[in-house]
Amino acid sequence: MQANQFFKTHKGFIKVVTSISLLGFTGIPSLTGAESTTSDIDDIRGSKPNIIFILADDMGYNDLSINGQSNFRTPALDRMVTEGIFLADHYAGSTVCAPSRAALLTGQHTGHVYQRGNGMIEFRPDPFDITIATRLQNAGYHTAMIGKSGVGCNSDNATLPNDKGFDHFFGFLAHAAAHRFYPKQLTRNGETISYPINDGHTGELYSGDLFLDDALRYLDQQGTTDKPFFLHLAIQQPHADMSAPAEFRQPFIGQFEENPRPTGGYRPQDHPSATYAAMITYVDHTIRRILQKLRELGIEENTLVIFSSDNGSYSEGGYHYSMHNSNAPFRGGKRDLYDGGIRVPTIAWWPGTIEPGLRSNHISAFWDFAPTALELAGLPVPEEMDGISYLPTLLNIPEEQRQHQYLYWEFYEQGGKQGIRYGEWKGIRLNVRQDRNGPIELYNIVEDPGETNNLAERHPDIVARIAAFMEEAHEPAEFEGFRF
Repeated sequence: MQANQFFKTHKGFIKVVTSISLLGFTGIPSLTGAESTTSDIDDIRGSKPNIIFILADDMGYNDLSINGQSNFRTPALDRMVTEGIFLADHYAGSTVCAPSRAALLTGQHTGHVYQRGNGMIEFRPDPFDITIATRLQNAGYHTAMIGKSGVGCNSDNATLPNDKGFDHFFGFLAHAAAHRFYPKQLTRNGETISYPINDGHTGELYSGDLFLDDALRYLDQQGTTDKPFFLHLAIQQPHADMSAPAEFRQPFIGQFEENPRPTGGYRPQDHPSATYAAMITYVDHTIRRILQKLRELGIEENTLVIFSSDNGSYSEGGYHYSMHNSNAPFRGGKRDLYDGGIRVPTIAWWPGTIEPGLRSNHISAFWDFAPTALELAGLPVPEEMDGISYLPTLLNIPEEQRQHQYLYWEFYEQGGKQGIRYGEWKGIRLNVRQDRNGPIELYNIVEDPGETNNLAERHPDIVARIAAFMEEAHEPAEFEGFRF
């Protein structure tokens, strides 16, 4: 759905909070609603609300029906948008799981963070790789991570999540194991829990149900205390293996022309389009249950909920993101630094605090979450963080919002890649391992969101500036596997 159609469809709900153009459309006027004031943000800084960050796994920008997806519906997420703010120019930490989650939890981009790629690596003991969970503990928060661990790509250290600041952990220690939706075992606070009725690909206990039930129990426990909490719910859907309970999958069987592709190391999948639709529907079901629980407990007005995805949709496990146009209107997908791989659907919801129906073009990224949480907790932002708090954007106080000079990514697979978002410009360098000073592709991401028209020859001054940013942002990786 293009921007003008979006605003026509949701007139009365959506208000633009910046004048920056969206997908090539400029000058869209503000709709109804009054802006917050500077005094409002002073009241909210240090107020220590509950914070929930829900992270989908490999969900595309266009997988929200309110963004234009027509093959399936996401009513709970759509309602979250109309009751909150949609961050239209928000980017993941990386284009694959582990470094993206590392950026989210540490507040550092992939030119600085220790874990810059997938592989046999985990966060180091404190005082290295300090997570936002540890920092929030120091502000009096109870902390939990449920689902897919973000403090190690592949780890066998059962206490690592707890050691890195999470009072409660239930889920997968290793991302490879998290490819399976019927786990043989999970870890709960250092203890192994076995599920002999599951064999990984099939079974009776779906991991999504286990994680949702645990999250609801956690909210029942912590939502009735005076202590603020931080819950990081890292769900697996829609990552391959492609799997969803029959009640979610069956309604989509026969609805699409199926085009199965090689599945690699994932389970065979005869209905990839139907199953992917079912998995996104399951994501929406999870959101509905979480927000419903907050309302039942009467704590929704003291709880900031953020939803996002760790990178764009994928081409693996039998699915290709083109089947549902999952990453539209952007180019590429997972493992690309084009926007299809890193621009992610991101929503913030906080009834009574965030004005309903906002849509912002503030340029932000995963490493901005930690500074935002710290501002809410009344803590200073450490110098080593690359992020900038986007709390003023959430509160619709644009004059208070600091801006990034640029966003930066580096990625070590497929020959090595670097990317820069610099205002309306996007620069990408490929084959970095072969040539650290190789050519840079240049796109006007506002006028050309599909990154189809390389303008590098027409704007050598912008290319030179982006090359300098790439040099400035990159520090040699401490882990040998992540070095150009």
